[in-house]
Amino acid sequence: MDLTGEYIIPAPRQKVWEALNDADVLRACIPGCESLEKVSDTEMTATVVTKIGPVKAKFAGEVRLENINAPVSYTIAGEGKGGIAGFAKGGADVSLEEVPEGTKLSYAVKAQIGGKLAQLGSRLIDSTVKKLADQFFQNFTDALSPGDEAVG
Repeated sequence: MDLTGEYIIPAPRQKVWEALNDADVLRACIPGCESLEKVSDTEMTATVVTKIGPVKAKFAGEVRLENINAPVSYTIAGEGKGGIAGFAKGGADVSLEEVPEGTKLSYAVKAQIGGKLAQLGSRLIDSTVKKLADQFFQNFTDALSPGDEAVG
């Protein structure tokens, strides 16, 4: 499965970079995230519950940050196991570019899935993954929107 996309985030690149490396921000933005712990500066563990078509699964996984070029780009590599539902593994190249509106975040994902998930069909999986990505980036943009710091 390959997926690419880009989003404009109305925040400076350095702020976006810091948020992408902040476990608390990521935990709040990832749909279905039950836990996300930073193990080191380049490693995190996570538990995420998601539903793809009729299959609901709880994935436990590990993520590594590689090829780090702060605050411009990095590669996220990881693997998640969802028990009988299957597994997902792969990576994403993420880059940040300063634009007049804030920061353009571009990503290119390459992933493999196996188990029951692999039997669902690529169209269902692709549309679900795209929906989850859109949800994450909407949450992420909301978390970085100016003025939110004053709320609470």
